[in-house]
Amino acid sequence: MTEPHHTASRLTTYLPIIGWLKTYTRQDFNDDLFAGVITAILLVPQGIAYAILAGLPPELGLYASILPPVLYAIFGTSRTLSVGPVSIAAIMIASALQTPEISALGNPVQSTVILSATSGLIMLLMAFLRMGGLVNFISHPVLTGFTSGASLLIIASQLPQTLGLQSPACGVDVGCYSRYMHEFNAATLWITLAAISLLVLFGKPLTTLLKKIGLSLPVVTAISKCGPLLTVLLGTVAVSYFNLQTQQHVAVVGQVPSGFPTLSFDFASIAKWRLLLPSAAFIALIAYVESVAIAKVTANLRGEKIIPNQELIALGAANLATALSGGMPVAGGFSRTMVNFTAGAKTQMAMVIAAGILALAVSFFTPWFANIPKAVLAAIILIAIIPLVRIKNILHTWRYDRGDGIAELLTLLGVLIFGIEEGISIGIILTIASHLRKASHPHIAVVGRIPDTEHFRNIKRHNVETWRHILLIRIDENMTFANIVYIEEYLATELKRQPDAKHIVLIFTSVSDIDATALEALENLNHALQAAGKTLNISEVKGPVMDKLEKTDFMAQLKPGKVFFRNADAVKELTE
Repeated sequence: MTEPHHTASRLTTYLPIIGWLKTYTRQDFNDDLFAGVITAILLVPQGIAYAILAGLPPELGLYASILPPVLYAIFGTSRTLSVGPVSIAAIMIASALQTPEISALGNPVQSTVILSATSGLIMLLMAFLRMGGLVNFISHPVLTGFTSGASLLIIASQLPQTLGLQSPACGVDVGCYSRYMHEFNAATLWITLAAISLLVLFGKPLTTLLKKIGLSLPVVTAISKCGPLLTVLLGTVAVSYFNLQTQQHVAVVGQVPSGFPTLSFDFASIAKWRLLLPSAAFIALIAYVESVAIAKVTANLRGEKIIPNQELIALGAANLATALSGGMPVAGGFSRTMVNFTAGAKTQMAMVIAAGILALAVSFFTPWFANIPKAVLAAIILIAIIPLVRIKNILHTWRYDRGDGIAELLTLLGVLIFGIEEGISIGIILTIASHLRKASHPHIAVVGRIPDTEHFRNIKRHNVETWRHILLIRIDENMTFANIVYIEEYLATELKRQPDAKHIVLIFTSVSDIDATALEALENLNHALQAAGKTLNISEVKGPVMDKLEKTDFMAQLKPGKVFFRNADAVKELTE
């Protein structure tokens, strides 16, 4: 009885789809069908827009929205995460493809497929090495700074599309930019303004109005999220009816191949794999971190659990699937996930349905995509990206924690000045440096007793009772090789300030570990104090720390110093 149950449990762990299918109901399907249709409405314009943002043919974004969601549905632990092309990954792809060594090799489509495959393999390797906890090594300020910087790059890349201009090649020639801006396409600008106005209208204004009318939240979501599709349809009709492509030179998507993508292993160029490996690693890292962060948002709202290591497997499989089908790298998308969640999706069946609808559209309706104005797609990207630029957040972080604020600001500037990979690397390095600095400078306080109590507090913050011959020092951090020098210097300074102290009591309330280097320093301190006619005592030692100390001869060396269970006991005995 136990073995089959254990096997079933392991199978459910690695194939979460089995878990929710066991309890799947007709009502769940109805909810998923509704959410899947609504999410599919976003997939078409976003898939095309993010492919063009990456500098790729539009079909690569569409192909990346078909198989990857199905693979994620099988292996993923989030029931509402929408996996597909995302803006941040798109700009990282564009950055990788524009590097001289990759650009010189040609065939950007093959390079993109290699990025997808490599990213997927890296994620699977990380899962095999149980590196799901890696998500914790990129702090929120660094991720925010990176997202803001990348979003500004995306906005800058889309501005020429909104004006009907080619990307400028002016360098530092200000006059060149002036002439460049005067060559904008008026028809394209009007299309952009109309598209932005419609998208803004379908945002908060329409949502607020529909809620006031009394419509349910899923219905409000269904109506308001039709904005991108309606904008695309109207823009396409305008271009076709007024023949704007020919008469006004309005840029359009162009022909998109019809039919379901053919599975292929056409990404075997070893030279490109080697050159693209660093970019693929960064894409894999950011895609994973961002996806897990988004998945946790909706999971927390429903009391569900996300398993980070299993997410690596799911996202790795999804990226291998997009490589096999000739698509661009994928990750969890925030806007699509929130639409899927708000529309009432119960399981990943909603995304399977959305992928199925998109597969039908790609197979039979791609001729309709040819006259989609690129300006409309740029407007969709701008409306989705602008909220991700969080400059005010830097000020908030700066006020709360100077180190995190610096890391967030320099990550943003690094992305803008040096590039995507360099910017995120700067942020990670600064975060680690800030953490090491904090760890090497722990908070330490001289404490005294609050009158008529057994509470001991910092003498600089409270009105407390102190004693001439006793020095009580509380160390609020583990004692390690990284901070023991700082601790020694602090103790030496306080001993100079209180030369009459005969008994030094180190309070270990917040100390959970003492490594070998710190232990040797404590032994040396004890010998020095004994030579000076003073005693070293410790108080309120945690059990695991005490267990380690008892394995050494430190306890014997401590005498005549003692180990006290409570600070009050130390004061009572040492003042007698």
